[in-house]
Amino acid sequence: MLSQVEGDGNTPVVRGRLTERAPLAPLIWFKSGGAADLLFEPADADDLAAFLAGLAPDRPVLPLGLGSNLIVRDGGVPGAVVRLGKPFARVSIEGGLVRAGGGAPGIAVASAARDAGIAGLEFLRGIPGTAGGAVRMNAGAYGRDVSDILEGATLVLRDGRIETWEAARLRYRYRHSVLPDGAVVVEALFRGTPGDPAAIGAEMDRIAAEREASQPLRSRTGGSTFKNPPGHKAWALVDAAGCRGLTLGHAQVSDKHCNFLLNLGDATSADIEALGEQVRAQVLAESGVSLEWEIQRVGRP
Repeated sequence: MLSQVEGDGNTPVVRGRLTERAPLAPLIWFKSGGAADLLFEPADADDLAAFLAGLAPDRPVLPLGLGSNLIVRDGGVPGAVVRLGKPFARVSIEGGLVRAGGGAPGIAVASAARDAGIAGLEFLRGIPGTAGGAVRMNAGAYGRDVSDILEGATLVLRDGRIETWEAARLRYRYRHSVLPDGAVVVEALFRGTPGDPAAIGAEMDRIAAEREASQPLRSRTGGSTFKNPPGHKAWALVDAAGCRGLTLGHAQVSDKHCNFLLNLGDATSADIEALGEQVRAQVLAESGVSLEWEIQRVGRP
């Protein structure tokens, strides 16, 4: 590990924690994949800005949240992985708005809104990631998307500049934004409407129970694997193509919800990704629909 006050000649001086060749598998829901060339856990937004400004421009940067919705390939991740820890996990209430750090889990954001009597954010209870990741991919569930509630976001851009963008600037569409490569969402401002905390809590409980009943939450998985094509549900296409329970090595298509891939214990990331590609091929042959990955796949094969 590099010290907190010294660089290596090619790496900026930082106040946060900087680790070379950091194993990523323990941080990823699938529990597979290689190491990061550098893993940086910044002390605050200014520390992150200084790090990115001093990092060689040709070194890629990957933000990492809770490790869901991600396959890290077995050869590891080049450049720097930025992981937002406790300094970025705070949630506060400002009138009818909820201000969340980029590292705040979705459930923490929804719970803070509930306690303040702010409705409309309940669906974040079903998002298994951070506020920053949700902003980046326009995450959604149960009929709502981040684009429905976002006022704006504070970003640290790849060159170290700190900017605040209004939601419209992200040009949201289904599971997509125009957030620049290497930019890190360090804060998000969400809007809601006045509501009864008890009713909000009941809706959050309903979402939690539905997820528990229908999804393999206690398995090594990455969340929803494929985006829903227009007019279709991805899981239904996968099921109709005969892929429910399909295995490749120690990777499996979930029997419980077949838009989820599982690591049965010793699957490599290559196994998981290859199984996903096999599913895509069978769905295309059966239905003529080309499924698009929702899970991000990063790193060296």
